[in-house]
Amino acid sequence: MDLSLSKEDTAFQQEVRSWLEETLPEGSPYRGLNLFTQSRDDFAWWQKTLNDRGWGCVGWPEEHGGTGWTDSQKQIFSAECSRVEAPMQSPFGETMVGPVIYTFGSQELKDTHLENIRNGKTLWCQGYSEPGSGSDLASVRTSAICDGDDYVVNGQKIWTTQAHFADWIFCLVRTKTDCKPQEGISFLLIDMKTPGVEVKPIYSIDGEHHLNEVYFSDVRVPVSNLVGEENMGWTYAKFLLMNERVGIAGTGRLRSGLGNLRAVHDYLAETAADSYDTEDLGRKHAELSVRLEALEALESRALTAEEGSGESMILPLPLKLLGTHLQQDLSDLGNEILAYSALPRTGYGFGENDASNEPPIRAGGPHNMSMMLSGRASTIYGGTSEVQRGIMSKFVLGL
Repeated sequence: MDLSLSKEDTAFQQEVRSWLEETLPEGSPYRGLNLFTQSRDDFAWWQKTLNDRGWGCVGWPEEHGGTGWTDSQKQIFSAECSRVEAPMQSPFGETMVGPVIYTFGSQELKDTHLENIRNGKTLWCQGYSEPGSGSDLASVRTSAICDGDDYVVNGQKIWTTQAHFADWIFCLVRTKTDCKPQEGISFLLIDMKTPGVEVKPIYSIDGEHHLNEVYFSDVRVPVSNLVGEENMGWTYAKFLLMNERVGIAGTGRLRSGLGNLRAVHDYLAETAADSYDTEDLGRKHAELSVRLEALEALESRALTAEEGSGESMILPLPLKLLGTHLQQDLSDLGNEILAYSALPRTGYGFGENDASNEPPIRAGGPHNMSMMLSGRASTIYGGTSEVQRGIMSKFVLGL
């Protein structure tokens, strides 16, 4: 596989780089934000800014407002955004539900939602997991019973990222019970302002609020909000999960993270040996770099695989598996370098700031600890590592 840039791609890379550096100059408060630290306004601003440039949904087909970029251009764009630590786009609209709507949804749903996803006016959250139905997604129990022109929805979702400020939620709901579990699930879009929808916060181990419980009590949802056919939601859910797992790999931010670790080590060069074994650090950094190179090559294969082919269906699984474990190992190495500076401190999601009598904080310390703690979940959400291995052993190895 030839990964060198063509003359056209090099010109495109410079175009993207120049625009990003003008839009996000050094010192911009939007640099360095991520999925768990961005506010609603941050997500909306970045989505609108990209959309105004024509880059709001780079992976969408042109007829739905996409860019028409080649696979290499999409990779270049992602890499350049990571290089300047650009804010993240909320994946729930742009990467997840948007493609489901334009692929399976009615024209009414396309007209209602796609433009608002592109321009950042509408933010989404994902209603999949339930208590007792995490990795076993087919066992969801939230019910949707048809009553005239509405479904009446009752049940609970959990671990729902961004539900506290999302406008809409896409949900897997049970519309049939006398069948195999996978055959009785539907894909429903629900306005979060609908009476009977209640959101309760979950504060995670990193001290932040980005997760929630969502309760549905006799929530009336128009039948027109059903995506595709009733009881076909399992098919649409699998389609969505393939897109989610590619994004979870996070190769661009991993590349940026490795560079940041090297920069911190160089900054501490004179005193580094007093805190950690520099030779051991070099070895571990090299190992992570090699793993990232392999992951990037795998991602290139996944992104260029023919749609509907075996590779396009299978490759997101090892991408998600290998990428999330690499994320965790990278943040662990960061904590080794940062030592006591990585310990949680007040003022970083852990209460009021009181820096009196505290040792100096190395740059990025509490942030790295926060990312390490929140990253413990990355091998769970989007399908646990055990589930990914099970699927691959069955469909790839034939075990």
